[in-house]
Amino acid sequence: MELSYGNLALKLTIGFIFMVIQINLFGKSNIAPNSAIDQLQNYVLGGIVGGMIYNSSITTFQFTLVLLIWTLIVFVAKFLSNHNVIFRRIIIGTPKMVVKNGRIDVDLALRNGLSASDLSFKLRQSGVTDVSNVKRAVFEQNGQLTIIMKDEANIKYPIVLDGKINYDELEMMGHDEAWVEQKLKEQNLEASEIYLANYINGKIIAYKY
Repeated sequence: MELSYGNLALKLTIGFIFMVIQINLFGKSNIAPNSAIDQLQNYVLGGIVGGMIYNSSITTFQFTLVLLIWTLIVFVAKFLSNHNVIFRRIIIGTPKMVVKNGRIDVDLALRNGLSASDLSFKLRQSGVTDVSNVKRAVFEQNGQLTIIMKDEANIKYPIVLDGKINYDELEMMGHDEAWVEQKLKEQNLEASEIYLANYINGKIIAYKY
């Protein structure tokens, strides 16, 4: 069956609408992906739109249905990653401290696919020429490197994110859940009512919902 220009334009319009909906529904992070879900969402959505609009055997209804199903899958994945720590670690991953107090954790870097040349390049990008001056360098879920120098003051530790205790940060800080709960209790706070809480110079700076 020959694909008409009208059908092609309709599919293209529907694809465009779904792209806009997903960007606005799931946040602007899709434009600059910061996790595996964001990256995968863009790849698959682009593949669906680009691969199906020229296929005359796929009806407009089928095309729309596939886009709806994919949007639902992404919504469920994002919801679970924001509300379930285990699912978040499996799907999105966790930040890894590849440099601590000027020493490189070689095994950890290699396990996460970070070669010596990659690490050196990322350090140079941040203006770091001597790794011994790095207090900590964290390999983030999006492949970027967050660097804190030894002489850097007012270091922020995000200990609560989206109403959930940030266990990954606690692990790097050397503290546990009981420590966070005690710190929050001192300010009559609970993690569930906090949008973001940073631990700065021995004090929690919290932003409530």
